[in-house]
Amino acid sequence: MLTDAELEALLSVSNNDVDEVLHAVTDQADAIFTWDYTKGARPALDKLYEKAKVSQWNGETDLPWDTEVDPERDIAQMMSTFQEFANQRDLSGTPFARWGDREWMDFNLEQQAWTLSQFLHGEQGALMCTAKIVETVPWIDAKYYAATQVMDEARHVEVFAKYLQTKLERSYPVNAHLGLLLDDVIADPRWDLTYLGMQIMVEGLALAAFGFMHMMTTEPLLKQLLRYVMSDEARHVAFGVLSLKEYYEGLTDAEMLERQEFAYEASIRMRDRFMTQEVFERMGVNVRDALTLVNQDPGRPMFQAMLFSKIVPNCRKLGLLDRNDGWLRQRYADMGVIGFEHWVDTGDEYETLQLGADELGAAAS
Repeated sequence: MLTDAELEALLSVSNNDVDEVLHAVTDQADAIFTWDYTKGARPALDKLYEKAKVSQWNGETDLPWDTEVDPERDIAQMMSTFQEFANQRDLSGTPFARWGDREWMDFNLEQQAWTLSQFLHGEQGALMCTAKIVETVPWIDAKYYAATQVMDEARHVEVFAKYLQTKLERSYPVNAHLGLLLDDVIADPRWDLTYLGMQIMVEGLALAAFGFMHMMTTEPLLKQLLRYVMSDEARHVAFGVLSLKEYYEGLTDAEMLERQEFAYEASIRMRDRFMTQEVFERMGVNVRDALTLVNQDPGRPMFQAMLFSKIVPNCRKLGLLDRNDGWLRQRYADMGVIGFEHWVDTGDEYETLQLGADELGAAAS
């Protein structure tokens, strides 16, 4: 549960360019050429690259876009923990006092559109960041793999945009907290901070969120779309883990503290982005009053914590938890997510999330 100060900090951040089509971020990073084309120095990255080359799928032709989607039917079959919490309380004097079944359905439909919209914006952030990694990482094997991820991310942007436009017919601008994080990741000139911010933090949280929605939804097109995207995302997070583990072993404590602070700040922004204040604005509800009630929902801290189930073990593998007297470990303990540290890290897990031969065969046919 957020403190009053944390809630005020969340409300102080807003998206000021929701009507803009283009958004520019100044990137001061150096584009690095390498004349060392030797393969084999990093076998784990070579293996990941080979896996990526044979795991491509076509978002336009391999998904059943002719599937009839009834968003209300799908929502009715999914559990809304906040709605259940609210219905068990005396809502007198709250923005929800006059809500009936129609308002709650509209709210849940808007939340679905908001969530998928943030997935879409995050995927474009990943597209931009991975293109930057191709430019800035000094290893040829990492450039090779990052190039395959650029294609993956373009495909993800394409399929989420098409689903929102043709099936839900509603969307949302980028959440302010996510937008600020993407700006920071792209603007930082250090190549490893692009890895950390996108591959470990944003992609790690997305992988957990995709898995949660995949488990909850019964809509077949969305379920297959998420399954395909998750298979790519697992490789992407593993790419970050495998690359940064080598690099971070050689950093000083002062350099590692900068990475720990960056990871913590990214975690706070990602936690705050899931308060969905833009949905309440669209529903005509006072955001401060709504978030005060949302903050009392005992199910929300558990949901928010689960979103870090991929991030924390990956930070542990990178040595970020315990350097500098456990600086990041203590922050994650305060956030209530340190219990995930011994869950399997994505560097070991990604192969279990890959599309099987039968799934790829179905896509090819």
